[in-house]
Amino acid sequence: MAMDPTQKARKAVRDAQARFERDVEAAREARRKAFAQAQKEGFSLRDIGELVGLDRSRVGQIIRGD
Repeated sequence: MAMDPTQKARKAVRDAQARFERDVEAAREARRKAFAQAQKEGFSLRDIGELVGLDRSRVGQIIRGD
């Protein structure tokens, strides 16, 4: 049974939102891992923050997963 245009549009919107949320979560985790690796390699929280334009306290929160 075919969906009407309204049903198709609703499904497309829900699917797009679900993809967006997955992509955002994956990007956050990739950033957290990169920050943690940089810290492991000897970068300070301040160094990382300066590289990306964030305060060192925010960098620490990201690394901790806050």
